[in-house]
Amino acid sequence: MSLDPQLFGEIDPPQRLLMGPGPINAHPRVLRAMSADLLGQFDPEMTGFMNQVMALYRQIFGTQNKWTMLVDGTARAGIEAALVSLVAPGDVVLVVNFGRFGLLLTEILQRIGAIIETVEAPWGEVVPMERIAEAIARCHPKIVATIHGDTSTTMAQPLEGFGELCRRAGALSYVDATATIGGMELAADRWDVDVVTGGLQKCLGGPSGSAPITISDRAAEHIGKRRHVEQGIRVAGTVDGAGPRIGSNYFDLAMIMDYWSEKRLNHHTEATSMLYAARECARIALGEGLEARYARHASAGRAMTAGLRAMGLTVFGDDRYRMTNVTGVYIPAGVDGEAVRGAMRELFEIEIGTAFGPLQGKIWRIGAMGYNAMKHKVLLTLAALESCLVMQGFALPMGAAVPAAIAAWEA
Repeated sequence: MSLDPQLFGEIDPPQRLLMGPGPINAHPRVLRAMSADLLGQFDPEMTGFMNQVMALYRQIFGTQNKWTMLVDGTARAGIEAALVSLVAPGDVVLVVNFGRFGLLLTEILQRIGAIIETVEAPWGEVVPMERIAEAIARCHPKIVATIHGDTSTTMAQPLEGFGELCRRAGALSYVDATATIGGMELAADRWDVDVVTGGLQKCLGGPSGSAPITISDRAAEHIGKRRHVEQGIRVAGTVDGAGPRIGSNYFDLAMIMDYWSEKRLNHHTEATSMLYAARECARIALGEGLEARYARHASAGRAMTAGLRAMGLTVFGDDRYRMTNVTGVYIPAGVDGEAVRGAMRELFEIEIGTAFGPLQGKIWRIGAMGYNAMKHKVLLTLAALESCLVMQGFALPMGAAVPAAIAAWEA
């Protein structure tokens, strides 16, 4: 029996204001860019756009790295490409773990067959640099991997001196900046880190599906050596044993780098519309000015935090290391957190986030980033949350949140 396509109708999603930890509403300019005509992957116009993307994202990452490009796939595709291409089975990798996404790094590394060491902080804190140094001295890793901003805990790991620490120990460094790229400063060169990956769907104000990445010359050399060893293994026919073979074709950065190089060696069919989106995300960010953009995100985070506290709510985590774009707040005792989220969505068309792991059911995560890091969107979210809490019977000082947020924004 055939299915009538009219049963489903045309896609017409509600116009929700996405004020969770991401994804967020895409900038209209990005959506318009995605509607442009497709091109063949080796069309000179297309390869010209690829070169423009590389130049734009060097500024976004704060780097001069030649190898600055896109991995087709969500932000996790960039994470996996970095780890699969850097790490061989049996390599010792130190993971700086202070939340759910540090745990994600360990999950991917387990699949690769790495020997995983960790240096950890409780959720809501970050790992001091001296403890990272101690862990490096203890386990002598080949790679040290960390998250910059972990949206599960809303904390941002300080990275000044991180890359230098790794290099002095002869280790490569990897940073996942999915949650901070375009909203908090990235300084790949000044931090002296080797590989940084990101995504579009948070502070850059685009859709999920493209992962910007930058790779230092040192890391590129390491990736190239792994390729030569793997090719030697294949020629010798020794496919049954050790050997630092790259376990993925799609996420093999050496092959992706060939595709983005002047050689244009075929690897995959480029996700053209996503490349247009990534290009426009970067153009918008650089057009605004990175310093102004970081300041806007800081104002939005400061206003959100002040408004939540003015309601009598308790903000989660260490204020010194709070991400500017996501705020965690405890669900008050006696309040049904999911009922509040449902009312926010159904009555106000506003989405706020739930939490992971040990924080599940204990906090909400409220974002203000990218196209949504705007004063009026923060104020609408706070006013709606205030109303939904009152409907749940929570006593609060009515009308206090918005004035507090306005004052904090302008501070």
